[in-house]
Amino acid sequence: MVALTDNQLERYARHIVLKEIGGTGQQKLLASKVLVIGAGGLGSACLQYLAAAGVGTIGIVDDDEVGLSNLQRQTIHATDAIGILKVDSAAAALARINTDVNVIKHVLRLDEKSAASLIEDYDIVVDGCDNFATRFAVADACQMYKKPLVSAAVGPFEGQLATFKGYLPDMPCYRCFVPEAPARAEGSCADDGVLGALTGVMGSLQALEVIRESVGFGDSMAGRILIYDALSARMRTIKLAKDPACNSCKT
Repeated sequence: MVALTDNQLERYARHIVLKEIGGTGQQKLLASKVLVIGAGGLGSACLQYLAAAGVGTIGIVDDDEVGLSNLQRQTIHATDAIGILKVDSAAAALARINTDVNVIKHVLRLDEKSAASLIEDYDIVVDGCDNFATRFAVADACQMYKKPLVSAAVGPFEGQLATFKGYLPDMPCYRCFVPEAPARAEGSCADDGVLGALTGVMGSLQALEVIRESVGFGDSMAGRILIYDALSARMRTIKLAKDPACNSCKT
């Protein structure tokens, strides 16, 4: 690994003094490549903390433009970014946070083919998208290429977080948890509303789990799902089992 510079030793000092991370862990972060799907509510918080943490290469996938109604929760974007691509706005914000970070912009909506071609080049994938078609395409590509998937979702006042490593023995994949899209139509933020700060909480937790997977400290979230109820201010963790009938990850 490349030695840390004097500037990096100062910038990441609070990580380096943690025995669970240290200089070696920080070098792992600087060498890591993370793909973030979506530069919206979840992606906003996740991207900013990944950049601040010194993740060396961050890919951003989004094909949307910044709108005024986004700004209530998508804190990586500013008012003067309205009308420009979210990947451009997000990349500019990350450059202001940390010049160590190489940002790669992917202006597209992922499908099965594009997800597979992109994900192969990254170490860890963060899913912050808002539809099941994309989630399944991302999850299947992560399973195929054996990439950890840090997935989160939010409702009006509730959030979910999990890390999927279905390529490991006894570990569930995303399709063990959600075999197929629900029969009912998906709700949207525009239809149902969402508490803005909730997306920041869950996106920050995604960033934490990416750092955990990159460095290797503590206990992985793989095989568990964290559920946060913002109305009652309660969190609980539920164990997820591997589905032996799952067509995606059965051996």
